[in-house]
Amino acid sequence: MTNQQANDLFASLKTYINKVSEGEKTPQEIAASLNTWARESAESLKSKISEEVESQVHKLGFIKREEFDRLADRVAKLDGAKPRKPKASTAKQSAKKKATSAVSAKKKTAKKSPAKKVSTRKVK
Repeated sequence: MTNQQANDLFASLKTYINKVSEGEKTPQEIAASLNTWARESAESLKSKISEEVESQVHKLGFIKREEFDRLADRVAKLDGAKPRKPKASTAKQSAKKKATSAVSAKKKTAKKSPAKKVSTRKVK
């Protein structure tokens, strides 16, 4: 938060406190106003972050999964091959990997039966 933003916030809070003191507004109205302001600020911040991420991703040359799938389908159609199915979301993939690794971990920790000893005696 910059100094200007902090000063604006404090000035707004002083104004609200004066309105409550003078009986123009109730504390509930002030709280509702502050909640609305916080919600709008959060949405604005999310929007700005999203725009910046999109900009940086574009600069790096990355594309979205949907765009990749569309391009892959177009290439498959041009090659005469069957269009591929879109991959599952990364959340589903990571959940599947975790489940698979848990099963393999259980198999690794299972007790193995001891190996049979082979006699090394010579038969005459």
